[in-house]
Amino acid sequence: MKLIFKYLRPLWRSVTWGLIIKILATLFELTLPYILSHILDTVVPLGELLPIIKWGGVMIAAAVLAMVGNIIANRNAAKVAKSAARAIRHDLFAATMHLSSRETDGFTVPSLESRLTSDTYHIHHFIGMMQRMAVRVPILLLGGIAITMLLDWRLAIVLSITMPLIGVAIFSVTRKGLPLYTETQRAVDGMVRVVREDCQGVRVIKALSKEDYESRRYDTVNRRLVSCERRAGITMALSQPLVTLLLNLGLVAVLLVGAYLVEGGLSMPGRIIAFLQYFTLMSTAMTAMSRIFVMSTKSVASANRIAEVLASSERQSAPTPVDGDEKKAFLQFLNVTFSYNGKKNNLQNISFSLPRGGTLGIIGATGSGKTTLVSLLQRFYTADSGSIKIGGEDIYTLPEKELRARFGIVMQNDFLYADTVRENIRFGRDLSDAEIERAAALAQAADFIENFTDGYDHVLTPKGTNLSGGQRQRVLIARALAGHPEILILDDASSALDYKTDAALRRALREEVKTTTVIVAQRVSSVKHADHILVLDHGKIIGAGTHEELLVACPAYREISNSQMGGAFLE
Repeated sequence: MKLIFKYLRPLWRSVTWGLIIKILATLFELTLPYILSHILDTVVPLGELLPIIKWGGVMIAAAVLAMVGNIIANRNAAKVAKSAARAIRHDLFAATMHLSSRETDGFTVPSLESRLTSDTYHIHHFIGMMQRMAVRVPILLLGGIAITMLLDWRLAIVLSITMPLIGVAIFSVTRKGLPLYTETQRAVDGMVRVVREDCQGVRVIKALSKEDYESRRYDTVNRRLVSCERRAGITMALSQPLVTLLLNLGLVAVLLVGAYLVEGGLSMPGRIIAFLQYFTLMSTAMTAMSRIFVMSTKSVASANRIAEVLASSERQSAPTPVDGDEKKAFLQFLNVTFSYNGKKNNLQNISFSLPRGGTLGIIGATGSGKTTLVSLLQRFYTADSGSIKIGGEDIYTLPEKELRARFGIVMQNDFLYADTVRENIRFGRDLSDAEIERAAALAQAADFIENFTDGYDHVLTPKGTNLSGGQRQRVLIARALAGHPEILILDDASSALDYKTDAALRRALREEVKTTTVIVAQRVSSVKHADHILVLDHGKIIGAGTHEELLVACPAYREISNSQMGGAFLE
């Protein structure tokens, strides 16, 4: 609940205004049965029309004021709930964008998606409900008891006996419901994960005719979600029947005692009717209270999940720096070791140096640690030991934004969004059209872009599915080059390019792009001209040097070269 109050605090004026109006409207509503009782027991026996019309007008005015007040307060509640939920979503999304890769792995992307959607919806609904009902309910209950005490304290005592029993019933059910709703949200995470995977891989699913298999897989997680929702729903649904039962028992008791009192001349029929109306109001209030507790159980579970993300930060401290020769190298790894799970090292004792403007090639089998090395360079993960330096500065001493601004990168699973080619290359940066077109030319993308009828204004589909694989990669490379990066990282960025285009791209990078370049590749031809090449195997460097040196000194590299092109290369 602290999270919710935190976001309501800046809106305290609107909240206060809405609560005042709601209180006044509820008080007017409370007067209606009392006025009716007065009309029946005091005014009607007079036998005069004018007093009846007068008090009837008062009753109508009170009803109209209650209605108008409730409308104003409910509209204000909707406005406050919208503003608070918008702020929560904004901060949650910003926090999600700034999570480290280790933290993102811990939460999982599907879980983050459900926290941004269903969890924030629950809180939105709860904030609105609390402003509409949380004030009205206690006023109706306490005010109803107070007024009925004035009308007839004996009947009021009979009615009020049921209230503690109702409170105990609601509390007991709610305590059992909280863990069930938390489990339900985890089941939502699982369903979102399957939906996300199937949407991303729908073409592969169709190509392999696995629609039925994926339908069964979805049905499994859907059934689990339904089971969790059923358990939570059945548990929380007990509250309303229990409340209704206790209230009905109280109503029966009021009628029996009231009939006895009227028969003995100790009470009046108008009071009994007023009691029945107050009982109806209090019954409605208790039903609303049970709904509030159901919704609060959901929102507390959701708020806790959101708070985990907002409060999350990488707990692992930076490794102890290792001194290196800063004068000879611009980019340095010094005895770097890293593990994803803390058990098995994914990189071990990695050391190399690269001069400013040089090109580093990284090659190795799948799972050898190539992408992990690049992720450490950008500080997506924190190394367990050793130092990583850029320009002599340890990257863990640099502000994150300053560090990331130095890089231009194309990842293995990069993305394009539904917008023009121009905007996909610009990517929200202040770049001129000339810079965008130059980057496209360097990336060997200008030809096919200009062949579109609308050129750079050609609109791409989500993920760029209306481009070929090679075209997508070239647009992504253009995006990386357009920002004039100090360090360019190409992580398997030319795997979909033909040899001719790949060679032209490498030539352009060598001759026209004066930047430090890191190339991760499966093809020897992509790293052949690098100033320094690392050959990785199971997280260790098994070979390092130039292409010619590795052909002589590294059997694994020589085997890769010979197997790919028989030792020959095309330019």
